[in-house]
Order: sequence, then structure tokens, then C-alpha cells
Amino acid sequence: MPRTVDLLTPMPRKIRVGIIYGGRSGEHLVSVASAASLVQSLDGAKYDLVPIGISREGRWLVAAEPAQFLESGISMKSLPATESSAQAAGGTALPVPTSGKNVILADVVGDSIDVAIPLVHGTYGEDGTLQGLLEMAGVPYVGAGVLASAVGMDKIVMKKLLTSSGLPVADWLGWRRAEVETEASMRQAVEAVSSRLGFPVFVKPANGGSSVGMTKVKDPEKLPSAIQAALAYDTRVIVEKGIVCREIECSVIGNAQPEVSVPGEITYTSEFYDYETKYTPGKMQLVAPAPLDAETTRLVRQMAADAYRALECEGMARLDLFIEKPSGKILVNEINTIPGFTSTSVFAKLWEATGVPYGALLDKLIGLALDRYRERRDLAGLK
Repeated sequence: MPRTVDLLTPMPRKIRVGIIYGGRSGEHLVSVASAASLVQSLDGAKYDLVPIGISREGRWLVAAEPAQFLESGISMKSLPATESSAQAAGGTALPVPTSGKNVILADVVGDSIDVAIPLVHGTYGEDGTLQGLLEMAGVPYVGAGVLASAVGMDKIVMKKLLTSSGLPVADWLGWRRAEVETEASMRQAVEAVSSRLGFPVFVKPANGGSSVGMTKVKDPEKLPSAIQAALAYDTRVIVEKGIVCREIECSVIGNAQPEVSVPGEITYTSEFYDYETKYTPGKMQLVAPAPLDAETTRLVRQMAADAYRALECEGMARLDLFIEKPSGKILVNEINTIPGFTSTSVFAKLWEATGVPYGALLDKLIGLALDRYRERRDLAGLK
């Protein structure tokens, strides 16, 4: 059982925070950027940092010196195992362990950290797999639990749960790979999209994030190739109706009683909010607070909280919503349970606009993680 601490009592020592980053998904570098920002921002007077890297191949490694953990501008294909191999990779030194051995989570990490901050975006990190591993190891962790993480990653299941909870979403259709693998079945899919959704549509892997594998399709002839492109990332594909809208985002933190930030509005000049637009400086603008009237602001924040609860989320999330033009109807697009976590990411900027600076936000999230762990420990009768 890992050593745990109580933020409300005098501390005999600093809290040891494991920052888990990297991972096997297409969002590896996004995760590295999130981890770098967090390492630079956590209060060294309160926390000892234990960076834990996961290479693109899935190898777990513990960095030796947190102070030199990450540097800006790193383009990392994988985390090497030794200091010499890092230098051989060329250019900037990479975060590497001195031992070069894999981490056995329960035996090594569980005994050396008080709380983990999972910053592995996408599959094998944001989808409940990493959260389940931390649960088994008895390690408190920041963010959503296993169920909400899995649901938040699966756009098809997510939309079903939102709809069943009475929350509006854009119209959509979805298929498994086996259901569209023949020419005849693909033709039927195209006909279904044409008749039920119309064009344009957005085609996405059912599981994934950061718009990886996503295509905007304006005519039926391009739909089969877009579906195949999405199926390169997952075994299921979702096709969503394209709507003319304002794109609004809210950051949410909390366990049983979520708090919602002021809404922010995303604007951009590209065709749609794709990976390049999200992560290229200057291509996306965030206006926070969003220029909305008081009633619309209230409704947006309420819908974000309702969606957070409907998906059984805890810890933190970013809710993406649409305001349809010209009707003004508010729709839930999706939830992101491990949003980009740099100090300039939308999640943090929205809290900053709400009056919660980045350092205080990190303190709140760690406190929520320890609160949830203590509650579940007490229910299980553990000490």
C-alpha cells in the first residue's frame, strides 16, 4: 500500500507526486508538453516530483533528476534507457533514468509516491487502462476514474449516455470495422449518412483524441476513404453531423460537487479544429470569458456540470459544447478527461479567467485525488 498523506494536517515532509507522461498513442508529444509544464509549475516547497516516462513502445522508466526532467523543444520518438543513448539521439538531453529498468508499478511507484498525476493522453492512458493499473497498485491519482475515463474516450458510448441522460448532442452514426468492410456494406453506410445526416460530416475513430484520424467530409464520394482513415486508429468509426455553430469549452473540477469555470470560445481560421490547429501557436484563439449573455452563460455551465455528472466523472475534465447557429441551441460535443495540461492550455486558461491560477489549480486537483482515495479506502475498511 503506498504511503498517503493528508493535505489538511501538518506535513512531516513534502508530498511525493508521480507525473506519468508519454505513452503509446498518437498524442505522445502532447503528453510530454503537458508534463514539462507541470514539472515547472508544481511548488517545490510542497511537492517532491517523481517523473515516470512511458516510451512509444510502452516501456516504463523513472527519470533520475526531476529538476532536469524535461526541456522545451524536445522531439521525442521514445524514451531511451541510458544517459548515453539520450545523447546519441542528438541535440537536447532527454529525460532518462540512470538505472534504465522498467517500473513495476505496485512495487516501485506505489512505494515511492503519495499521488500520481496521469498525463498520458489518448489510448493506453486516458481510456481507463492506466487508471485501472493505478487502482490495482493502490495509488491515489488525479483525474477521472476507470469508468469515466473509458466512457470519455469512447465517443459512441459517451453519446449514448449523454442522450439517455437527456442531454442534447449532434446527430451521429457509428459502425464497427466488420460492418463496413465490403463494398456493399460501405455503400449502405454512405447512403445512411446521406439520408440521415447530410453533408458535411466529421468522421472520427470512436476512441481517440486531439482530432487524430479525423476528417471533414463534404460529399459522399470522399466518405469511404475517410471511414477507412479513421479505422486505422480504432475498430469502430463515428460519423457526426456537421453543424454551423460557436465552439464553447468549460473546464470542470470536483468529485461529488463539480465546479465549472467560466465558458471560453474557440475561434480559428482553418477548415476545422484539427490537430495542427490545436497545437500550432497562433492558429487557435481562446476568448475567456466567452462573449455570451448571462442566461446563455448560466445554461452552458449547467450543461457542462450535468454532462460531467452523467458520465460519472471525478477530478477534472474539459467539456466541449456547441451553440448552434442561428437557433442558439446548446449541444454537448464531448468530454476530455485528461485535457492538455500546460499553463497555456484551454483547461488552465479557463480556470485562470475564473480566478484560479495554475499553481492553485494543481493544489486543488491533488487534494481532490487524495480525498477520493481516502473515501474509497474508508469504504473498504482499509487503513
